[in-house]
Amino acid sequence: MFSKFSRRSILAAGALILSAAVSVPAIAQEPVELRFSAVFSDQDIRARMMERFTEELGDEFQFQGYYGGNLFKQGTELVALQRGNLEMGNIAPQDISNQIPAWSILTSAYLFRDADHLRTFFNSEAGEEMKQMVEDQLSVKILGPTYFGARHVGLRTEGRIETPEDLQGVNLRMPGGDAWQFLGQALGANPTPMAYAEVYTGLQTGAIDGQDNPLPNVQNMKFYEVMSQIVLTSHLVGFDLLTISLDAWNGLTPEQQETLQAAADNAIDWSQAEHVKQEAELAAYFAEQGLEVYEPNLDAFREYAQNLYLESSLAESWPEGMVETINGM
Repeated sequence: MFSKFSRRSILAAGALILSAAVSVPAIAQEPVELRFSAVFSDQDIRARMMERFTEELGDEFQFQGYYGGNLFKQGTELVALQRGNLEMGNIAPQDISNQIPAWSILTSAYLFRDADHLRTFFNSEAGEEMKQMVEDQLSVKILGPTYFGARHVGLRTEGRIETPEDLQGVNLRMPGGDAWQFLGQALGANPTPMAYAEVYTGLQTGAIDGQDNPLPNVQNMKFYEVMSQIVLTSHLVGFDLLTISLDAWNGLTPEQQETLQAAADNAIDWSQAEHVKQEAELAAYFAEQGLEVYEPNLDAFREYAQNLYLESSLAESWPEGMVETINGM
C-alpha cells in the first residue's frame, strides 16, 4: 500500500515539475560584450562610424567605445587584443609591421592609389593572404581597413611641382623617425624632422619650405595661411584597421559573426564616403583661400618612390611579387 502511494506521488510530482519547466520562459542569453579602443576623438568621423556599427549589431551585443586613448594608449591596443584585455581595437598597420615585418609593405609610399584601391586590395586574394598572416601570427582578425585621408605636400614656395625632380632641394618637414624620413626621400625632397607644433612657425619663417599632411590637418592647424600651394601627391593613403581579437571572434556563433562583419562593412563604407567628401570640400576651400591646388604627375611620383623602396633594405621582408600584384589591381 505504501509503495503504491509513493509511486503515484512520484509520478504526480514529476508531471508537476515538467509542467512548470515548460511554462517558465527560457532565460535570455547575456549579450556579447565588445570593448573598443581608439586614439581618435569622439568627434572624429570614425567615432560616428562606430555608432553606425553599433546600431546594426542589435541586442545580441553590448558595445562599449573608448576614444582619445582613454582605455589604451596609442600603440598598445594590439598587445591588449593579443593578451585578451580587449575585444576590439582601431589598429595602425605600422603597429602590425612591428611584429610582422612583411606588413611594412602596406605602409610604403604610393602602394595604394586611393580609398577604393585600398578596399579592392583588402577584398582580394592577396589581401586575404595578408589578413590571414595577422590571424595566424597575432591571433587578431581584421574586419576591414578604415580610410582616413591621403597625405599631400603643401609648400610656401612658388613654382609648379610635376615630378619628384621638382622637389629636389626642397626642405620638406616630415615627422621624426627613419620610416618617415625615408618617405620624404621617396618624394624627391630633402626631409627635415620638426615637431608638429612648430610647423606653422617653420613655414612662416622659411625654416622649412613645406610639409606633408592630410587636408583636415592642414585646416585644423591653419597651415594654409602660410602656404602658397597644395600639391595633391596622395603619396600615402592613410588607413587604420578595424579589428577583433581572434578569441572573441571564435566565441561568436556563425550567425553572430555574419552580423558583426556585415555591420563593419556597412559602417566602413559610410566612413570612407564621408572622408572622401570632406577631402573634396577642403581642396575647394583652400583654392578659395587663394592657394594653388593641383595634381602632379602621379605616375612619375609612384615609379620614383616604389623603385627607391624596392632597392632599400625595407623591402627585404616583403612578399615576392606583392607590389606588382597591387599595382595591377
